[in-house]
Amino acid sequence: MRWLITGAGGMLGQDLIAALAVAGETDVVAATRSQLDVSDPTAVRDAAEGADLVINAAAWTDVDGAETAEEAATAVNGLGAANLAAAAGKRLIHISTDYVFDGRATEPYPEDTPQAPVNAYGRSKAAGERAVLAAGGYVVRTAWLYGAHGPNFVRTMLRLAGERDTLDVVDDQQGPPTWSGALARQLVALGHAAAEGRAAPGAYHGTASGSTTWFGLARAVFAEAGLDPERVRPATSDKFVRPAPRPAYSVLGHDRWATTGVAPLPDWRAMLTEAMPALRA
Repeated sequence: MRWLITGAGGMLGQDLIAALAVAGETDVVAATRSQLDVSDPTAVRDAAEGADLVINAAAWTDVDGAETAEEAATAVNGLGAANLAAAAGKRLIHISTDYVFDGRATEPYPEDTPQAPVNAYGRSKAAGERAVLAAGGYVVRTAWLYGAHGPNFVRTMLRLAGERDTLDVVDDQQGPPTWSGALARQLVALGHAAAEGRAAPGAYHGTASGSTTWFGLARAVFAEAGLDPERVRPATSDKFVRPAPRPAYSVLGHDRWATTGVAPLPDWRAMLTEAMPALRA
């Protein structure tokens, strides 16, 4: 197949390129932000022409910045996704987020949960989801994503471990830490399942199994790095005031994978162990 990856210079985009290579896919067009502006419908239509599958990893990811630049965030996350949906339809796999939900649940969100974003970033991503689903495409929501190729929580903890004796980390938000390398492999598998007619269009959840808090994740990172986890201390969210409100609960359900032949992602703790060599390198 011919694959088009948008946002190919980002954390997930780079892992997608690597995962496709491992899967033996050689006909891959990797478009970075500078090479393809997804808010330009003509450029998107031209890029998608001839592609058997499009994975949209292009996104505005500055959650706090979106609070004062919602129009700009929506141009990428909403209009950009809509442009790709118009050009690719059911050939599109679009990456979305737990931020389309309100974070007030107490058990994992099913894939068909109605949207209820609580910040500008979530609203921009929700707009993109609606366009993709209306066009018959695939939406894969992820959460608490980390990887080797961009700024993220796990890499920040590794850096701060060398700069501070102790760290205070939020312990009242629950979520599934998800390695971008594992998600990339799952997206490639979904692409194959879609092409073979084994995966129906719609929403899927691409997150690790299980969950923890940011505090629990930070302690696990320290343990994986051979450091003393007791250096990490629990704190509440009110000690870290941010412009954009965060969902307190970001755990997503994975039931729809059972219909595709693609396995849900493994437990977050085992995933972190597998990811750590690349992250430390």
